[in-house]
Amino acid sequence: MISTLHIKNIGIIDEIMIDFSKGFNILTGETGAGKTLIIGALGIVAGGRFSKEMIRKGENHSFVEVSIYLPNHPKAVDGNIIISREIFENGRNTCKINGRLVTVNELKEFMNNIINIHGQNDNQNLLNKENHIKYLDKFLGKEFLSKKNEYTELYNKYVDINRKLKENYGDEKEKERRLDLLRYQLNEIAQANLKSREDEELEEKRNIIVNSERLHINLTEIDETLSNQVIDGLSNSIKALEKIEEYGEIYKEKLIDLKNIYYEIQEHSRDFENMKTQICFDECERDDIEKRLDIIYSLKRKYGNSTEEISKYKENVEKQIYEIENAEEYNKILRTRIKELEEEMSKCAESMEKIRIEYANELSEKINTELKDLEMLNSIFEIKIERLQEFNINGLNKVEFYICTNIGETTKPLVKVASGGEMSRLMLAIKSVFAKTDDVPVLVFDEIDTGISGKAAKAVGEKLKIISKVHQVICITHLAPIAARGDYNYYISKNVKEEKTVTTIKQLNEEETINEIARIATGEVTEISKQHAIELRKAS
Repeated sequence: MISTLHIKNIGIIDEIMIDFSKGFNILTGETGAGKTLIIGALGIVAGGRFSKEMIRKGENHSFVEVSIYLPNHPKAVDGNIIISREIFENGRNTCKINGRLVTVNELKEFMNNIINIHGQNDNQNLLNKENHIKYLDKFLGKEFLSKKNEYTELYNKYVDINRKLKENYGDEKEKERRLDLLRYQLNEIAQANLKSREDEELEEKRNIIVNSERLHINLTEIDETLSNQVIDGLSNSIKALEKIEEYGEIYKEKLIDLKNIYYEIQEHSRDFENMKTQICFDECERDDIEKRLDIIYSLKRKYGNSTEEISKYKENVEKQIYEIENAEEYNKILRTRIKELEEEMSKCAESMEKIRIEYANELSEKINTELKDLEMLNSIFEIKIERLQEFNINGLNKVEFYICTNIGETTKPLVKVASGGEMSRLMLAIKSVFAKTDDVPVLVFDEIDTGISGKAAKAVGEKLKIISKVHQVICITHLAPIAARGDYNYYISKNVKEEKTVTTIKQLNEEETINEIARIATGEVTEISKQHAIELRKAS
């Protein structure tokens, strides 16, 4: 059971600590006081979704911690397990079980076996017929679970092999579509007849043509300077050194160095002269270069950032074409395996269907019994099972809940018939049936009394009281007949403190409980309403 719940910085809750007990725990209070926030906090610490808008204004994080007493659980320390979850404004999430960090999924999986929350959205889940098969399968027990696990394993293999077959172009239309695309790409690259680094060479040529005038002017200046000034100057210097070389070894060495420079400058001068003569502006050549670069740029946009990458892409396309054209043999093996799996899955799905049909009647009878206890005396609930043509994760069955709420009518799909109050009682009936075999120790009900009153409210209170004999029940209610049956009653209120709204919670003593039941029943506490509350308490 949950022994202590600690909540900090969620909505209007600043910080509260609640000590729960075994049995039937009732939460009441005025609208907007924070009752649903408390249930929401339990959902958060159970691994549920959390929106950062839930963080209290002015704070940067929310924190929920719960102490659970489960003396026989392997994770329990001195009989207790401490679960916490802290969520920050930036989205960071910290979950712990007995101080050890876990992921949200690990937390959710762990808490699924400890707490079951019936929130206000559960009725909507029940209206979704896709969920009906889940409710039925949950009722079917270990024999069915073993068979379904076997089927699920086969189905996952079946999906995986179909995926491989599709990826391997086992589908003829897909295969031809892919081959057409690959052949087009290969032809486009092949026709371009690219050369390594061709784009770089062409860009350099284009750059020269575009800047030919400037290049010619500057190369001419360099050529004239080297020819008329530098070479002539070096030649005169060499002649002067030749006249004095006999007067010392150092002059001979310098003469050799200067001659080497002279010859090197001559070579550079010839190079610059050649470069100058090669500079020309050819409009046709420029157009050819531009067209060629356009082709290369188009290929680069599609197949890679360089001619080398495009060549690698071409090799990969050739490899894919070869694999697709030679994949048929492997695909035959995959298709054979799919047929084998379909046979195995069919046998397994048929066994599952037999179990579902057998137990669907039993579950329907149990739910109908619970509905009569909940003052739906004329209701008839039934589960219809249909055979599908294609396999899915649940086998070959479609399951849908049908109900009739009035004498003389036929059963119709649940979504078309049930009112809000009927949906609440139907959900409670289902929970009641499951509670007798369910190992989950804590059941939480958020406003299970929606849309009901009078005898129905009394019946719901009685049903919750029965469930609380074998499970800890935590329940928010607005109805006096339900609140009167609480073993422990808590009052949630809100007050303004330092210009901020703050939620507080108080466990009520017997006198305070009588006053709260009276307030819920009539809207005010009078001697008459208190006497009515006392009578309700006695009846519980």
